[in-house]
Order: sequence, then C-alpha cells, then structure tokens
Amino acid sequence: MLKMYKVILTIMICSFCLFGCGKPETKTVTTKNPDAEEIIRLDRHADILQWKDIIYQTNIDWVNELKLTKGKSVGEITALVSTVSNKSFKNGTANNLPVGAKIYTAKEREDILIVEFNGRVAYYLAVVEG
Repeated sequence: MLKMYKVILTIMICSFCLFGCGKPETKTVTTKNPDAEEIIRLDRHADILQWKDIIYQTNIDWVNELKLTKGKSVGEITALVSTVSNKSFKNGTANNLPVGAKIYTAKEREDILIVEFNGRVAYYLAVVEG
C-alpha cells in the first residue's frame, strides 16, 4: 500500500514538472488603420479620400458642426475611383471628390482635412484605429 502511494506521488510530481514547466502560449495582436475596402464594406455610401496612407471620411455630424480654419495647402485629389479596392485606392484618391479638389490642413485639428471643390467645403476626419 505504501509502495502504491510512492508510485502515485512520483507520477504526480513528474507530471507537474513536465506540464508546469511548459512555456505559456502568447498571442500577438496587431492593429492597423482601416483601409478603403474596409470602410466601404462597413458603409457602402461612405465618402472617403486617402492622404498620407490614411483614409479620411466626411459627412460625420459632429465634425461638420466644428468651426475650422483652413491651414496650409497639402495637395489635391489626383484620382477618382468608382469601385473601391486597395489596389486602386492610393494617396490622392477619392471616391466622390472631383480630380483637382484642393486639400488643406485644419489649423485647429491635426486629424481633419479641409477639402474645397466646386465652390463647396467639406471636412474629412482621419479614420484611425484606437
């Protein structure tokens, strides 16, 4: 009987050593900013542009209510695409703005671009993760 307890105890100790010393599994989670396809998949009517590898979106109520001052000119829309894909969507591309629309910074906020086109002004908010 005592011998049986020693065998069981030895097996338990060995089991704890073998399984207890294992390396715990670690998971790495990476996040990235949404791309054009993802934005359109979530809202097929989204009005977006890409600038400096970031997607900007307009027609956001709280952004439209802001009083912003046009800063420096940073560029213009160089391509208009009707079908959004990550291959077709590059910096300077939009899905609703005309080619040549002027892009400006907003003095008050770094995450908003001001776009002038056809006598209109629109505010585009950077869509970033986190």
